[in-house]
Amino acid sequence: MNAPHEAEQERLRRWEQVGNWPLALAAIAFLAAYAWPIIQPELAPGWRDLCDLVVTIVWVIFIVDYVVRLALARPRWRYFWRHLPDLLILALPFLRPLRLIMLLRVLHRRAADSLRGRIVIYVAGGTALLIFCASLAVLDAERGHDGANITSLRDALWWAATTVSTVGYGDNFPVTGVGRAVAVGLMVGGIALLGVVTATLASWLIDRVREEEDEAGAATRADIAVLTAEVRELKAMIAAGHVRAASDTA
Repeated sequence: MNAPHEAEQERLRRWEQVGNWPLALAAIAFLAAYAWPIIQPELAPGWRDLCDLVVTIVWVIFIVDYVVRLALARPRWRYFWRHLPDLLILALPFLRPLRLIMLLRVLHRRAADSLRGRIVIYVAGGTALLIFCASLAVLDAERGHDGANITSLRDALWWAATTVSTVGYGDNFPVTGVGRAVAVGLMVGGIALLGVVTATLASWLIDRVREEEDEAGAATRADIAVLTAEVRELKAMIAAGHVRAASDTA
């Protein structure tokens, strides 16, 4: 990588580091403005307009952040493909609250030092965030439509919890196109989270077995070292006895 590219990559890292907290706060403001009218449908028009304004402002902030990161990245096409979910979150309105995942980048630095600990935090926080955001999105899509059976936040949370866990009791289900699209995304997210949990558990078990094998191997090596030292002492004693016997015979 040549010097200009290195300088651009360094600017990209600085931009991401400086922007983490502001974007996280903007994401919190976005989620609050997005959720309030959904949770409280009888909200006064003035407050509803304020929420719409906050959503629009934060959305513009996210677009600016994405464009700057894409402009600073090298190679640009590789960065584009690796960060395609960021573009989808900007393009699909019901995915925008997922920008709150950036909060986990800050929380994991203090909560755990190991990679496995960070994964646990990401999975736990990501699952809670995914369930809440999917609940809001499906409630917003379903409420007021004919035949809808997800008409309250309680129903939406129950539906999201059963869907993300791949249980799917079927007592609540979306009937609109947008609601079903949210359901597909939630099911894919649930499968991915289940895979991460399984992989993390398997990694933990493998590490525990390896640790026990290492401890057993260390004990065995220590026993061998002791036996080797004793054999050497016996050899030395036998050799010394032979020398004395030979001198006595002479």
